[in-house]
Order: sequence, then structure tokens, then C-alpha cells
Amino acid sequence: MDNQLKEIVGATLAAIGTIISAVSTIPAKSEKMEKLFDGLDIVGNSLQGTGNALQADGQSGPSLEKVGNEIQAIGNSTVIAGLTLDLEDENEEKLVIAGNWLQALGGAAALGDEFEDPTAAGQIFNINGNLLQSIGNSLQAYGGTINLKEKELGESGDSANNIIAVGSWIQAVGSVLSVIGQIQEENQEITSDSTSESSEENNEADSKPSVWLNEELL
Repeated sequence: MDNQLKEIVGATLAAIGTIISAVSTIPAKSEKMEKLFDGLDIVGNSLQGTGNALQADGQSGPSLEKVGNEIQAIGNSTVIAGLTLDLEDENEEKLVIAGNWLQALGGAAALGDEFEDPTAAGQIFNINGNLLQSIGNSLQAYGGTINLKEKELGESGDSANNIIAVGSWIQAVGSVLSVIGQIQEENQEITSDSTSESSEENNEADSKPSVWLNEELL
């Protein structure tokens, strides 16, 4: 799999993962549905982590985008640890909160990279996509913090859950925008590479008659 394809596939997997995780924030009306949504959240974060890792691997050199994707992948792994490890409820939620803050940081780092090349195709989608993902993850982390405090006070935590749900859907919208931007960006790079190769071939073809003429004259 070449680097351009890795980045497109990675962005797509991350988008699918964020949508699945957003679906898991729908209020469950039964214990069975709650377990199902917990499983969806794990699957969603696993896809996000895999997608972010693929995007990072597809970056040919060091960049803020590569670092941002790596941080996001670490954040997803931290969230998965909080959802799957057999810890006290408080510690599980702290891990999920930390994971969301890491994802927000990674999104902000990737956002910074988009301002370096104003002529890049899909830039507006990538900027808005990374911005929305960073905001969404920040809201999820903030909501998780409030939820933790409300539980300590013996409250239901419904208001915090609403913040988490809003943040999840904002992140999902941002990830879809990032997919669109990534496809446009990679298409531009493929077109640019093809043009460069054609130009090199034409130059080589033009140089052959010149070499032949020089040999004849000699």
C-alpha cells in the first residue's frame, strides 16, 4: 500500500470510527443496549486508532500532521484502556478523559500543519475538519470531567453525558470533512507526480535526437 492510499484509508477508518463512537453516546434505555453501546465505543476507538496510525505511517517525513496523528492514536489507545481494563470506575473515567485530551492535542497539532501550505488542495476541509475534531474531543474530555464530579456528589450526570454526546458528533462531522480534504490533497499529489513523470519522459525523448545529431556531426 503506497503512502497516499494509506492516508486516504486511514482517514476513512478514523471517520467510520468516530461515527460509531458517536452512535454509542445515544442514551441507552436498557442494560442490554448499554452493553451494546459500550462495545460500539470500543470498536469505534479501535478504528480511530488504526486510522490515525495509518495516516501517520503514510507521512513520508517528519511533520506536525504526522505527530498529530501519532498523538491521536495514543489518545485512542488510552480511551480503549479506560473502556476495557478492569479498574475502579473513577480510574476508568480518568483514562477516557486523558485519552480525549490527547486526541484534542493531536488534532490541534495536525491543524497547525495545514497552515504551512496555503495552496494545498482540500486545505479548507482539512482545517475545518481538524478544528472540529479538536473541539469535539475537548468537549468529550470536559464532559467526562463534569460527569466525574457529578458522580462524586451523587448526581445523575445527565448534563455531562449530553456534553459528551455533542462533542462526539462534532468530532464525527470533523472527521468526515477531513476525509474529503485528504482525498483532494492526495489527488493533487498524484496528479502532480504524474505531470512530473511525463515532463521527465518528454525531456529524455527530446534529448535523444540531440545526442544522435552530435554523434553524426562528430
